[in-house]
Amino acid sequence: MGNSISLRPLSGTQFVLEAHGYTASIASIGASLRSLRYHGRNLIVPFDANQVRPFFRGAILAPWPNRVVDGRYTFDGIEQQLSITEPSRGHALHGLASWLDFAAVRQTSNRLVLEATVEAQPGYPHRVTLEVDFALDGEGLRTKVTAVNSGPKAAPFGVAPHPYLVAGAGRINDWTLELPARKILTVTPDRLIPLRLRDVDDSDLAAFDFRTPRTIDNTFIDHAFTGLDRDYEGNATVRVTTNGGSGVALSWDSECPWVQVHTADQTAPLTDRIGLAVEPMTCPPDAFNSGIDLNVLQPADPARASWTIRAID
Repeated sequence: MGNSISLRPLSGTQFVLEAHGYTASIASIGASLRSLRYHGRNLIVPFDANQVRPFFRGAILAPWPNRVVDGRYTFDGIEQQLSITEPSRGHALHGLASWLDFAAVRQTSNRLVLEATVEAQPGYPHRVTLEVDFALDGEGLRTKVTAVNSGPKAAPFGVAPHPYLVAGAGRINDWTLELPARKILTVTPDRLIPLRLRDVDDSDLAAFDFRTPRTIDNTFIDHAFTGLDRDYEGNATVRVTTNGGSGVALSWDSECPWVQVHTADQTAPLTDRIGLAVEPMTCPPDAFNSGIDLNVLQPADPARASWTIRAID
């Protein structure tokens, strides 16, 4: 028994999907997309199987994405206090599912379905079962999350992924970003507490307007965006490309009216600005307090969200 335990990677059970030139490696802890390659080229910042997942790379964020300010909120007339998981800013960050060990309920060469349950606990007295469906095809890696309230009372809920997109060699300063968002949620500079929704074409916010693709350069971004331009199928798409035109795209449908974008600024040179976090969200930061676009799941009710990552040649 001892040997079998020691041989299991720290990121959990490992799964590999392959199809149409894509290879996806998925770890069971947090249903994390550990790596995604297209003909050997990284599309996201990977992490090692025997590594404690850094910076929420590839994790499923539920039952809330982003932050609950001070970890406090009131739901159904009852004040709740969540554990503070972002000590530097004093917030509850990225939900409760990111360290759950998801179990495989279906697997083929190009598809994997994982499942786990967020059990009722202090601060979140609800039970929500999560199903994460990964599928590779010619259009890239499609991910669909289905959440079902398996408890007896209504539950607040939100979800997002947390991939760091990689356009190619180098760092994000040299890459071109296309972000089709007309609105930005401004935040306090120190604790990133939401302030108000504004237009990206306001003169003092022009640095965040990437509706026309342009180089990221040294712009710092750690903001939520909305007012998304969508195609005829209702999909919004963020594209990150190199000077040569190759890169990666992340698309999502109307289930996610928000997207968090972060330039991954770190003090350590090896991890500083090596990928662009793009997180389609069903609700904005601190939605447990604001109520904006917050899903309220009734018992046995499902909520869904889906997105696709694909290579740009």
